[in-house]
Amino acid sequence: MNLPIIIVGGGLGGLSAAIHLAARGQRVVLLEKNERVGGKLNLVEAGGFRFDTGPSLLTMPWVLRSVFAAAGRRMEDFLTITQLEPICRYRWLDGTRFDAYQNLPRLAEEIACIEPADVAGFLRFLAYAERIYRAAEGPFLLRPFDGVRDLLTPELFSGTWQIDPFRTVDQAVRSFFRSPYLRQVFNRYASYNGSSPFRAPATFNLIPYVEFVQGAWHVCGGMYQIARALSALAGDLGVEIRTNAPVERIEVSHGAACGVVLAGGERLAASQVIVNADPRHAYATLIPGTEKTAARLARLESSYSGFVLLLGINRIYSNLAHHNIFFSSDYRAEFRAIVDVQTPAPDPTIYICAASVTDPAMAPPGHMNLFVLINAPTLNPRVNWAREAPGYRNLVLHKLEHMGLENLSQHIVFEQIWTPATINERYNAPGGAIYGLASNNPWTAFMRPPLRAREVRGVYFVGGGTHPGGGIPLVLLSGRAVAGRVLADIA
Repeated sequence: MNLPIIIVGGGLGGLSAAIHLAARGQRVVLLEKNERVGGKLNLVEAGGFRFDTGPSLLTMPWVLRSVFAAAGRRMEDFLTITQLEPICRYRWLDGTRFDAYQNLPRLAEEIACIEPADVAGFLRFLAYAERIYRAAEGPFLLRPFDGVRDLLTPELFSGTWQIDPFRTVDQAVRSFFRSPYLRQVFNRYASYNGSSPFRAPATFNLIPYVEFVQGAWHVCGGMYQIARALSALAGDLGVEIRTNAPVERIEVSHGAACGVVLAGGERLAASQVIVNADPRHAYATLIPGTEKTAARLARLESSYSGFVLLLGINRIYSNLAHHNIFFSSDYRAEFRAIVDVQTPAPDPTIYICAASVTDPAMAPPGHMNLFVLINAPTLNPRVNWAREAPGYRNLVLHKLEHMGLENLSQHIVFEQIWTPATINERYNAPGGAIYGLASNNPWTAFMRPPLRAREVRGVYFVGGGTHPGGGIPLVLLSGRAVAGRVLADIA
């Protein structure tokens, strides 16, 4: 009997794996516990507003394009993407503003307005960040591995100093920029994977290189169109996708996965099982007999979570770009609160994606859709979000009004509040950790749970919790990598 490969979870990593496997002739069944696929890249629609509730920026579009190419299709037949200029608008309490353009002459002008000496510093930083990217791309980003032994290659060793693992992001940034404003801008990139710039390795300075050199893009119709397009492609290839199908456990026989049991008791046999969920959740709840691994992973440091406001407003703020950052006055104190003390920052940095600036159809005429995100600690006894969420919401709105969004609270016609508890429940993300494990030491990024589970044969992982990490392009690469592992094992 031709048993299917079952994928538990329909995030982008799971969809990517399904497409790569189905394109190679494999029978695939994908099970998603929520009402739609996409994982953390998801959607809220209400009152004429559309909100992307996860990643709000596409980088490395060649990775997404390669998923379609693997199935003999063109991304452009499914999606339209548009490059953003500026990439992001940054603001400070004293009124300083900085627009980060990809266009180099315009970017140089913006930097010179802040600190003329930092124009040369930025060019040196970009060359340095490119060296990190080139050193990490082959042995890490594009090569699947199952553990430390696979990393012990001459290529990675020769590039160790180039990836700058022994300084922090902040220490490296300070060596290139004089301006405290620009230091804060480039420190921010550590937050892309839920880490602190004052603890994360300088290796992550490759992130701004990717954004400035390869571009920052919006998907017309909203970022959720990526999930819709991948789902349609998977369906065209014969993948069976079932939503509202939560998996209760993976069945194991003689040390190997043989199927799954759904929450309602239905049993589905499988040849292999790929888990598109946080490995900590999988080991703790889905895979029997892996208590030791679950306990070990539970002791590791989580990335942080988020406090989210979805705001539909009945006016246009012309001072908003597509992506906006309203910085805190003390970045180090902010991360100390979130990461070390694990309490909400009293003066938070606030991110706003106003997608309707670029894509007016995402809000009714004369309205805007604001996705507001504040980094927040994962669930812990120090914070009772049920009690604190209303007050924190008011604090955030007050700061935004003080920094140029006049009378914002009076123009809200639709609102949702998400806390770490919301994220924990909806996505099975332990503690509401958005980015899986934190990367607050030099080697964490290389020590994520491997693609292939060691404890049970025929169980694999895909997505932001495994290699190579979180973010749209990396989870898509994870899908390609795990498909390659499965195909090699069944050959």
